[in-house]
Amino acid sequence: MTPDGRDENFLLARARQGDLPAFEEVVRRHQRRVYGMALRIVRSHAVADDVAQEAFLRAWRGLDRFELSRPFGPWIGLVAANLAADHARSPVPHEDPMPEADWEIPALADDRLRARLDREAEEVLARALDDMPGDQRAVFVLRTVEEMSYREIAEALELSPGTVMSRLFRARERLARALFSHLGRSARRAGRAE
Repeated sequence: MTPDGRDENFLLARARQGDLPAFEEVVRRHQRRVYGMALRIVRSHAVADDVAQEAFLRAWRGLDRFELSRPFGPWIGLVAANLAADHARSPVPHEDPMPEADWEIPALADDRLRARLDREAEEVLARALDDMPGDQRAVFVLRTVEEMSYREIAEALELSPGTVMSRLFRARERLARALFSHLGRSARRAGRAE
């Protein structure tokens, strides 16, 4: 519900009639999630911003075809996921990897060891995602972060469910290799330090 009691379907119906402020309210409700999903796939703030803007622009243009009985969030999420995946599959590199500092999560406790382990885990994950082919990264993010079903991912990316499962398997394999490689290096460093 909006502060004045209007629900999203009301806002979308108004937006269909050309009410831009109503659509802007809908955008405000979903922009963080759409941007975050795009960022996890394309790995560039500037490109994620472009993807999110393009997704909402397409939604605005296609609003007359949107069924008001359906929730808007999953629909705009699929539009954004498809755009981000298209970008990630592009053979032309459009992005610079995000600085590792953007992926750091502050430690929940003052425990220095926990903070260091958290930071290292984030760095390993960020590097592994940066090295992952865009098609695998898109499937991985949609499944693990956005928690989409295989069917939803297949529809969003116009793939067969088998291809989705295969790409997800390869993405998880790649992440496991990166983690084991990092653990091996850490163990060797610890052994030298003793």
